[in-house]
Amino acid sequence: MASVLRHVARVGRPAAAAVLAGVALDSSTAATRPQCMRVEEDTKLDFKDVLIRPKRSTLRSRKEVRMERSITFKHSGRTLTCVPVVVANMDTVGTFEMAKALCEHGCLVAIHKHYPVEAWRAFVAEAPAAARHVAVSMGTSPADAAKVDAILSSCPEVTTICIDVANGYAECFVDRVRETRAKWPTHTIMAGNVVTNEMTEELILNGADIVKVGIGPGSVCTTRKQTGVGYPQVSAVIECADAAHGLGGHIVSDGGITCPGDAAKAFGAGADFIMMGGLFSGTDESAGDEIVKPDGSRVKLFYGMSSSVAMTKHAGGVAEYRSSEGKAVEVPAKGPVKGVILDLLGGIRSSCTYVGAASLRELPKRTTFIRVTQQLNTVFGSHDLSKKQ
Repeated sequence: MASVLRHVARVGRPAAAAVLAGVALDSSTAATRPQCMRVEEDTKLDFKDVLIRPKRSTLRSRKEVRMERSITFKHSGRTLTCVPVVVANMDTVGTFEMAKALCEHGCLVAIHKHYPVEAWRAFVAEAPAAARHVAVSMGTSPADAAKVDAILSSCPEVTTICIDVANGYAECFVDRVRETRAKWPTHTIMAGNVVTNEMTEELILNGADIVKVGIGPGSVCTTRKQTGVGYPQVSAVIECADAAHGLGGHIVSDGGITCPGDAAKAFGAGADFIMMGGLFSGTDESAGDEIVKPDGSRVKLFYGMSSSVAMTKHAGGVAEYRSSEGKAVEVPAKGPVKGVILDLLGGIRSSCTYVGAASLRELPKRTTFIRVTQQLNTVFGSHDLSKKQ
């Protein structure tokens, strides 16, 4: 037996399984078999795969549900009281106009990184209340870091930083999080994106207060198509929330939310915040002019920040060594964002009443997911004449 164990140690697990089963492996087979590839057999879940099971409730009305949360962050030590809904830092929706409108509802906006410092000064002077509900965004480049330093130095009302990259598994990204924490020790840092527990822990241990969770679920993201990389969002949120909360950190579920029901599922899965882009596209507060189509319908352009449209606008085009990982679409003009946010928050409140959660904070404790094969009755499609198109 000792000789078998020594052989197991030499050849590794795949070959060892064959040895212990009594199957002889020649040297050529052992040399050519992949030693690193593995398959996880557990089925991972997306928003489309689950529904929330209703439970007995003592709530009499949706208006009894408390949507605000007061969250104290691990590293910055700050306490933020807000409705934990965040508009994504995309240049079409992460705008100053969006921040001014949504701060009236207690919600947050991650402002896109392409505003100049002068525009930030003007925004803070004009809307100091909104400034407390925004995050300044950056990537990993030294130029981005220098610009954020200038913004934060001249706008002390802004206390949240969003460090955003598509691939949060790069060492240079973790280094940037650590350096930013050292530079701004009392600012709240949101960083991502990742989808696994070990990287969630890595970011929190290196200075992130909030970890952005999601790779590929967004409506104008094509990362999964272009790279084959990703993780179903409900499972990602469940696993990353568990890791973050164990260390005193928090997460934001970023992407894949198409309706209020998806938002409720994200909160139920353990997300402290939810982040969306597409849901807020087409509103008056989003960037860009309305386009009138030949049939008289009005639309606005919405695109991913790794799309060729965005890279042409901000970087002069798509570099030869990479491909576009986003797309551009026309979305119906929706009017003021107030209608969108009221519909979203109303749906989440209703979710809470179905499971007896008197506050948004209670929703994960009251949530039981059931696996399903169908979500909706689609006999009349998705068009709804009662909602503004």
